[in-house]
Amino acid sequence: MKITSTSCICPVLVCLCFVQRCYGTAHHSSIKVTRNQTKHIEGETEVHHRPKRGWVWNQFFVLEEHMGPDPQYVGKLHSNSDKGDGSVKYILTGEGAGTIFIIDDTTGDIHSTKSLDREQKTHYVLHAQAIDRRTNKPLEPESEFIIKVQDINDNAPKFTDGPYIVTVPEMSDMGVIRTALHNMDREAREHYSVVIQAKDMAGQVGGLSGSTTVNITLTDVNDNPPRFPQKHYQLYVPESAQVGSAVGKIKANDADTGSNADMTYSIINGDGMGIFSISTDKETREGILSLKKPLNYEKKKSYTLNIEGANTHLDFRFSHLGPFKDATMLKIIVGDVDEPPLFSMPSYVMEVYENAKIGTVVGTVLAQDPDSANSLVRYFINYNAEDDRFFNIDANTGTIKTTKVLDREETPWYNITVTASENDNPDLLSHVTVGIRVLDVNDNPPELAREYDIVVCENSKPGQVIHTISATDKDDFANGPRFNFFLDEHLPVNPNFTLKDNEDNTASILTRRRRFSRTVQDVYYLPIMISDGGIPSLSSSSTLTIRVCACERDGRVRTCHAEAFLSSAGLSTGALIAILLCVLILLAIVVIFITLRRSKKEPLIISEEDVRENVVTYDDEGGGEEDTEAFDITALRNPSAAEELKYRRDIRPEVKLTPRHQTLSTLESIDVQEFIKQRLAEADLDPSVPPYDSLQTYAYEGQRSEAGSISSLDSATTQSDQDYHYLGDWGPEFKKLAELYGEIESERTT
Repeated sequence: MKITSTSCICPVLVCLCFVQRCYGTAHHSSIKVTRNQTKHIEGETEVHHRPKRGWVWNQFFVLEEHMGPDPQYVGKLHSNSDKGDGSVKYILTGEGAGTIFIIDDTTGDIHSTKSLDREQKTHYVLHAQAIDRRTNKPLEPESEFIIKVQDINDNAPKFTDGPYIVTVPEMSDMGVIRTALHNMDREAREHYSVVIQAKDMAGQVGGLSGSTTVNITLTDVNDNPPRFPQKHYQLYVPESAQVGSAVGKIKANDADTGSNADMTYSIINGDGMGIFSISTDKETREGILSLKKPLNYEKKKSYTLNIEGANTHLDFRFSHLGPFKDATMLKIIVGDVDEPPLFSMPSYVMEVYENAKIGTVVGTVLAQDPDSANSLVRYFINYNAEDDRFFNIDANTGTIKTTKVLDREETPWYNITVTASENDNPDLLSHVTVGIRVLDVNDNPPELAREYDIVVCENSKPGQVIHTISATDKDDFANGPRFNFFLDEHLPVNPNFTLKDNEDNTASILTRRRRFSRTVQDVYYLPIMISDGGIPSLSSSSTLTIRVCACERDGRVRTCHAEAFLSSAGLSTGALIAILLCVLILLAIVVIFITLRRSKKEPLIISEEDVRENVVTYDDEGGGEEDTEAFDITALRNPSAAEELKYRRDIRPEVKLTPRHQTLSTLESIDVQEFIKQRLAEADLDPSVPPYDSLQTYAYEGQRSEAGSISSLDSATTQSDQDYHYLGDWGPEFKKLAELYGEIESERTT
């Protein structure tokens, strides 16, 4: 089979094919080839050749982007078995067969039905076969061939990332894209646009081209110094402006941007350097003018400041364009305002003595109108509704006086606020603090520092210190210590205790005699006097209570209670507790007995059945000493013997009732025995007295015995010459007895 190339191949390819064929013809002309033979070439080794096939084979080429109305002719397949009688049928399979490429099965012509794009697919692989149309048997084996898509210049150059944005520092002289001007100033023009074109085929005619845009931005450098728009500024500031507040702003312009435009402001000269200060606002790049000290229009009406603004980030490459700073002059005009009164001092401290009379002058405050009008000033004290008003102030002069008597011991210091206002403008107020110290006078006498519990041991010796006392004074230190302790000179000398001033604001209590006895006296009182060191000196009296206690030999207190007296009689604490328990038990038994007896008491009702079996008990009691109706107790004062009279009790007396009351003189002359007999007779004859079977008993001991009393109660008062010192040698069992008789002996000697 022979393949015939298309006639519309470009001239270059045609020429190349022609050269190839010519070379091939010349080459084969030198070799004679027969089927299944080997040809020896002169000067060469033997070469084996495969049998000659019926296909004449070449590659096919097809142009891309075919835009004609008819299918594009690609090539022709031809088999040596084809005699032109239509008995050979050509079949085409592979990539694009039947869709992109079609074949005339009779002639073997191949056509492309679609426009191809080499940039999408560069070649197609297909298979061709010639068969017998009648028998459908292959006349030759299937063969493979390639259709290559031939490129044409159908794509122009393209910039994939355009348009481009490029930043170039101003004043630059190097770069891939080079600047055409030497000194490109960002402040004059910041943005540039450059169109770049790319051509293929080395720019020859017929080639394609593409273009893109490069946007170039010049970045900033610090090549411009700051500049104030004006060389002179003027600012108005009222004299009432508060210290620390901002009073104005000033700004220098810088053509640069970002950090290259950063600057700081400073005051470099002027008479207001100590009055004003300037700071820099980093956001707005402005200078903030603030007040350091208060203004006073009456003293100075204007100030002048020289202010400088300088860049903070310098680029030394452009130092020749400097200096990168600028200065201007600012004149500040102080405005006059109506100001409140001004006190002569920021605060006042005054003093006044306590107990001063009401209306005493404490001090004077002074305020003046600072304005040129010099208006009159009025004063008053700020008081809360609940405050006690101890002071008042003269509204015209500012003199402060007391309204109450002051007590330093109660309140040593007062703080008041005085307000001043102008008569012409009462709304303008100023305030000042006045501290008033209350001075001390000696108006409080000294007193004991506390309540003292002073104890003296029974075995104390003369001159022994039993306690130390101190004093205190509510007055100030100057009117308090030093304290003097002494005994009252108008009282007799105390025989038991004395007082010693230690001259260090303390005093000691000392004993005057040996041994004290609780049985004789358990508490002593010592009046003392205390005076302070004030002028004039004040004194007070106090009484010390001194208890007598039993102590050990080393001075430790053993006991001071009543239990010690019982112990001296030989009763221990355990014995006292036992006795107390016994008494409580007896009381409980008596209470139980009385309760049971009362619960068994029957009602006083006499049964009519048997009167003899009932016993009626009358619990009537007399009226006591206040009952004067029964008898006259004054009659017992003259116990004279009386004649005994006896009357029968089993019959009703017939005698008349004798009068019961007699004169006092008669009663005093009657003996008690006679009186009793008379009363007995009256009772027998008186029908109003108790029943006849009652018994009245009158106890009478008789006259006093002439032998006298034989009791031993008075024996302790008799004096004896017995010496009891030997009891101290009998041991600890007789210690208490020795102390008891030792005290008695000491009392006899004193």
